[in-house]
Amino acid sequence: MARMINGTSRVTIFPLLHTWPNVRGLVAYTTTGRFGIEAAMGYIPLPHVPDVYILDVAARHMASGNRSDHTDWALCTGWSSRLVPKPGTLDLAEAAWSLEVDATSEPTGGMKYGHGRLHVGRFELDDQELMEQARSLLPDLAPVT
Repeated sequence: MARMINGTSRVTIFPLLHTWPNVRGLVAYTTTGRFGIEAAMGYIPLPHVPDVYILDVAARHMASGNRSDHTDWALCTGWSSRLVPKPGTLDLAEAAWSLEVDATSEPTGGMKYGHGRLHVGRFELDDQELMEQARSLLPDLAPVT
């Protein structure tokens, strides 16, 4: 059985190109733990999009095979998507959520973007109306032809 973590916190949901050149998915970024020291980043399941494995996407963007570098890339992507939201971003001030954890890793050289640990996996909002609102962010963007 997969490990689950959950919480109630600010959640930023954004589209992410995860398979070049034309497959986009939705990714959620939030924080957990004391003072948000742990980041939780997961894909939102969509019927018409393959699952987005965050660290695999990071590996395709990094020249390094170092998993810590992949963690750094994922943390930067989540944090910057919250800081400078692009069109199609949903920012929820407070929402209950759960993450089915695929992997947990730590950034290179300690804290990055305020986080000492990253959990990635399958993300769900507890409120199904919010889940539908999130899924509606990507009606025509995935896949792109």
